[in-house]
Amino acid sequence: MAAITAQGDNPKIIKLYGTIDPTSADNGGPYTSTTDQAARLQIRLGSNTTLIGMGGDTKLVNANIVINGKQNVIVRNINIVNPCDIVPVWDPNDGSAGNWNSEYDGVTILASKNVWIDHNVFTDAPKTDDQLPIENGKIKECHDGALDVKNGSDYVTVSNNRFELHEKNNLIGSSDSKTSDDGHLTVTFNNNHFLNVAERAPRVRFGKVHIYNNYFEGSRSHPIYPHQYSIGVAYKAKIISQNNAFDIAGATSCSNIMTNPGSSSKTGAVTDAGSLLNGGALTAGGACSFSSAVGWTLPYSAPLLDASAVKAAVLGNAGTGKITVR
Repeated sequence: MAAITAQGDNPKIIKLYGTIDPTSADNGGPYTSTTDQAARLQIRLGSNTTLIGMGGDTKLVNANIVINGKQNVIVRNINIVNPCDIVPVWDPNDGSAGNWNSEYDGVTILASKNVWIDHNVFTDAPKTDDQLPIENGKIKECHDGALDVKNGSDYVTVSNNRFELHEKNNLIGSSDSKTSDDGHLTVTFNNNHFLNVAERAPRVRFGKVHIYNNYFEGSRSHPIYPHQYSIGVAYKAKIISQNNAFDIAGATSCSNIMTNPGSSSKTGAVTDAGSLLNGGALTAGGACSFSSAVGWTLPYSAPLLDASAVKAAVLGNAGTGKITVR
């Protein structure tokens, strides 16, 4: 934290070793209140910053990396344990029966440009949702997102990560009412492993999002994180999907993979080419009944693998401990 503060927006590489935990005994111990958690949990990175783990065992727990209004930021090779809000809030008007809502993601990207999130692991473990209490008939959910991109951020690449054991994984665009996001939220997801992620991998509003060569692995009957959908085609989403591999036990059609999780009157557009669902063609366009009028073309040429080769390539490369750091 001293290195981050001292260098501000100057170019810097910050190397992490071992486990970093804001709630360690020498830093005040467990959070005592919402005010205390907000003050100690957030790690706010400056522009021109690389934050990198120096070994496959580098771990960040009980913390939220925040990139807000910054440019040229890299986060690599860190095992990120998604933080747990100590005081979730019950909202009786959220959904048909109410829901618990919590704050704090593993990584939050706001109003920023040129951000690279690469070769990390995001997980709820060891505090998975089956260990949380039931109140008001619902799990008292303390986890928010794993990695969210909001407030007009652009040119964000999310590559070679493993996202595992999480409910609401990646939110691109915060709400239907934030129309200033339209034309922004340009994000690429490539070569990631989504393992037992229930939903939002990602959920997109407004964004121009390219999703290619990712491997999705899960089950609609998983005991803790049953698969609901992978790609959320929400309000004015503009998604180009290519050569992804979905191995989801119990999923039978594209509608199990791509859905509009919001209002039926506020949907988006998606194209897919070359993706597989349990070894067969996903055929997203017709089978999912979304518009294919995404309104943009890729500004780069991606090195696409055939979807049949994605599983082996991703399992061999995604996550921590797979890159050489010095």
